[in-house]
Amino acid sequence: MESLDQLAKKLDLLLKKYAALEAENKRLRETVSEQSRSVESLTKKLNSLEQGMVSVNLGATSANEEEKDNMRRQLDSVITEIDKILNTLND
Repeated sequence: MESLDQLAKKLDLLLKKYAALEAENKRLRETVSEQSRSVESLTKKLNSLEQGMVSVNLGATSANEEEKDNMRRQLDSVITEIDKILNTLND
């Protein structure tokens, strides 16, 4: 009879440990789930920022190209004016 009581106590102890481990497991799964959502959100934000950075870089490149085109036009204009002045002096 005494051995049966000891066995019942051990069984109760094991069931309590099992319940505690189940609770901890549930808590850890929730934590992992939250962290996965956080990682996914941060990944989306990073991708968005990278796209923005690419757009800014393309915009800067375009601006540089536009500046180059403007400078070429201005130089062409100045050269045309110089040619006119030289032609006037040669006449």
